[in-house]
Amino acid sequence: MSIGFKEWAIVCDALGGGRQRLILRKGGIAEGRAGFRFQHDAFYLFPTWFHEQIANTRLPLETPLPPRVEGRVCISFFARVELAELVTSRSVVQALAPWHILADGIVNERFQYDDVTGINVALLRVYRLAEDWVFDDKPGYGGCRSWVTLPEPAPATMQPVIGDDEHAATLAQLRTILQQVE
Repeated sequence: MSIGFKEWAIVCDALGGGRQRLILRKGGIAEGRAGFRFQHDAFYLFPTWFHEQIANTRLPLETPLPPRVEGRVCISFFARVELAELVTSRSVVQALAPWHILADGIVNERFQYDDVTGINVALLRVYRLAEDWVFDDKPGYGGCRSWVTLPEPAPATMQPVIGDDEHAATLAQLRTILQQVE
């Protein structure tokens, strides 16, 4: 079974370009009582679009969204979770800023959302597919859920977005930051 992780198209693009290394996520309406968690350690990045996503990043407002083909899904990246945990320290979350493009306001909003203060953070190792995987969109991919079951892809060749040494350095830095206490 192939799993897709729904994320803003601009974030998928940043992950695929090596400009972002982390996912910061909080549960949503369709996540259920248990809330969000990284329940899969490997998945395809499933891009989603909405017009406010640029304003919720630290990117210039004129930054274009990645192209979208109506009625089709285009997957360009595969990811593996290298490290994941719930971060409940605001100062630790602020120290993670160099590894994501999200605006401080949206990070704070996610941090404070619902009864549990904190945010789920995962360091990803992202791989670019040699060829984009394109298939028909369908209603089952919609809604406020993070995880979707995808059709089985053809075997794909992929390459890591960043090199092994750079990834290892990021992992070491993040482990140090995540061990900090307020």
